[in-house]
Order: sequence, then structure tokens, then C-alpha cells
Amino acid sequence: MLAEDLPSFGPWRLRLAAWSGVGIIVDGLTHADDLIAPGDYVNEVLAAPEHRDRFFDLVDRVGLVACRHSANARDPDAYQDVRGRSSRGRLSQGEYYHHDGCSGPSNPRVVEIRCPYQDVERHTRTAVAPFPETLHAMLLELPAALRQQADVAGSYAVVAAGKTLPIDQLDKIQGAVIRTVRRALSAEDARAYLRAVDIRAGAHRESWTMGESRFIANANPGRTMQHRRAYLEPPGSRPCGQLIKRWPDDLPDLAVEKL
Repeated sequence: MLAEDLPSFGPWRLRLAAWSGVGIIVDGLTHADDLIAPGDYVNEVLAAPEHRDRFFDLVDRVGLVACRHSANARDPDAYQDVRGRSSRGRLSQGEYYHHDGCSGPSNPRVVEIRCPYQDVERHTRTAVAPFPETLHAMLLELPAALRQQADVAGSYAVVAAGKTLPIDQLDKIQGAVIRTVRRALSAEDARAYLRAVDIRAGAHRESWTMGESRFIANANPGRTMQHRRAYLEPPGSRPCGQLIKRWPDDLPDLAVEKL
């Protein structure tokens, strides 16, 4: 996607990094008069009340907008720590593809996940891919021994034949696949399976950079995405930087829903 095809935000335009994967990567903002953008351009421009709707429309359209090199947020209390821990013996739910807020009555339209500036590198990845492609990949990458299990056999046959799963059953089917994998595979076998799912679904799973915010189209009628915590190597004991997140909605004060 070319920068000239994207909306402007007042006098500011997005400066895009070269990228051919899911969504777009923003390296900063440009100005016709070469003015320097605010350090926290995510909050002071893109998520500001006068531009937020236009920015969220863009997130809806492209699925993922990764904004790099934005200064620490003005209001760190607006963010929540990303919770969930994994171990060698068992995967947490966060390692499987999911929509944010899936346990609540409704899912937020957009979720922002941020890597704040900190001393410890974030080496664990976050995979982001379109839905229901994530579900299709989960079914097609099932080991042969699991494809015939009662909970998933019918859905696997539908996807393998190139047919469409019933839209009102997608979450239920995904839950069945996750339960099947959790019961049958060891932790590291399940992680290897999910890495194959990432590849088939065309996931974005780039390394985090300090000051990067990823805005994910989490629940909308168009380009809905899912995400997961992705280990490209077995979890170890070395320190890993923290991620934070918020659910910025359409309210003028960027109200945050509690996780």
C-alpha cells in the first residue's frame, strides 16, 4: 500500500516502512512544511479525538497498523499489563489464536498492544493473522492422527474440500480445535504446530521494537484479526520485556475497558 492511498490526519501523513506482509508499518509522520511530529505521535495525533475515527477506519481496512518509535504514552495508567504465563509443561490460552476480550459479552473493535521503552528486550513474538484464516490453518495443520477425532473431523473435511464453515459456528469450532490440541500434544509439539499455523495463515510475527504500538482490528464486520503470544523457541529462563495493552474505543477520553 502506498502512503498516498492513506488518509491524512490534519497536516500529518503516515510515513510507511517498506513492507509486504499483513497490514502496514508506520515509521512516523510527515508534514508538508517538514515540521517534526510529536514524540508520542500515536496518542497526540493518530488517537487524538479529532482523528481517531479516521485512524480506526484505517485499522479496520488493513487489519494491522504497527506504529514504531512512538515516545512513552502520556498516560501509562491507561494501559494494562498483558497477562498470562506459559511454561514448558502447558500452554496458556494466550498462545492460541484469539480475539481480545473474547470472554466478555462483546469484543472491542480495536486492541492496541504496546512495547514500552524498557531495559529488557522483548524476545517473545506476537503473531497477528486474519480470521477465519487462522481457524482454517489450525484445521489444516492438525496432525493426521487428530483430524479424525469426533470434535474436529467434520470441520476439517469442510475446509480440506475448500468449502466454507458456517459463520455462526466459527468460535465454537476454534474452541474444539484448541481443546483437541491441548489434550493430545505436548507443550513443545503444540508450539511447533502453532508455528506451522502462523506460516499457513501468513501471520505477522516480527520482533518487537521499543516504543512500538500494534493496533489490531479485533472485532468488526470487515478485516477482523486474531493474535497470539508466539514462541519461536522453547520458553527459557532469560528475562523478557513486558507488553502492555488497552482497548481504545470511540469515546472522547479514550476510555479503557478493564481486562
